[in-house]
Amino acid sequence: MTVLFIILGVLMAICGFCCIFTPLLTFMDMTYFIVIMSAVYGVVGIVRAIKYKRYGLSFAFSILSLIFAIALLCLPNLMVITETVLIYMVAAWLVMMGIVSIITSIRVTKATGSGIWVFQLIIGILGVLLGCYSFFHPAVIAISLGFLVGFWFIETGFAMIFGGIAIDS
Repeated sequence: MTVLFIILGVLMAICGFCCIFTPLLTFMDMTYFIVIMSAVYGVVGIVRAIKYKRYGLSFAFSILSLIFAIALLCLPNLMVITETVLIYMVAAWLVMMGIVSIITSIRVTKATGSGIWVFQLIIGILGVLLGCYSFFHPAVIAISLGFLVGFWFIETGFAMIFGGIAIDS
């Protein structure tokens, strides 16, 4: 089992480096991850609803999730739309998190009076600026997401390698 952990960790780390070297291609392939996650969520939800005989809102969302996954696979234009929506959702998230950080820095100033609020204010302003910039230059987000996926694979790969070594010891 430990050898399998180490081998999978090495493969994940290699995949991570491949993602970092091709971030735009990685981003374009992220839609397939969305398809897989939607399909798994849909199937598991449907099976759970049938097993426990609960056919409520969760069951309806599971069916919609499965339909969405099938539609993404069958309609290539829908994949492009999904990638575009993903880009703008991340840009909107950056703006919102920047605003939250700015508001939090103002509250920290009022509550503590310390100078730490300045750093949080700067981070909030940078977040808002990055989000606004991303709305007008979506390739920045696409490439950034590709890098983030690559770093995640590398981090997970090393965690599996070290976990495998620790189990073996």
